[in-house]
Amino acid sequence: MTKIICIQELMIATVDNPSNGVEWALAEMLNQHETLKRAMAELDRVVGKERLVQEFDISQLNYIKSCVKEAFCLHPIAPFNVPHVSISDTTVGNYFIPKGSHVLLSRPGLGRNPRIWNESLKFKPECHLKDDG
Repeated sequence: MTKIICIQELMIATVDNPSNGVEWALAEMLNQHETLKRAMAELDRVVGKERLVQEFDISQLNYIKSCVKEAFCLHPIAPFNVPHVSISDTTVGNYFIPKGSHVLLSRPGLGRNPRIWNESLKFKPECHLKDDG
C-alpha cells in the first residue's frame, strides 16, 4: 500500500504542479493585458508562429518563465514545502533551531511576504527577471 501512495504523490507532484502553475499564470495574464502582450511577443520572437515550442526554446523564454514563477508565489499548489529535519543546531535569522527539529516552510508566507516582495499580492512577473530581462 505504501508504494501506491508514493506513486500517487509522485504523479500529483509531476502533473499537478506544472499544470497548475501554467493555469494560474494564464489566469493572471488574462487579467493584465500588457503582461499577456509581453509574453506573446516573447513567444513570437523566440518561437515564431510557424511551429510549436520545443524544449530548446525554454531557455530563451525568460518572461514566460517569470510569469510561471510568479504564479507559484501567489498560488502555491501546497501550503507547505516538504518537511525537513535539522541535522545540527543552527540559527536562521533570529530563530534557534535545535538538531532533530522538524522544519516546515509556509509557501504562501514565502511567496507573499511584503518584507521581501514589493506589492506582494500583485501579479508582477518582472520581479523574477534579472535587469537584462
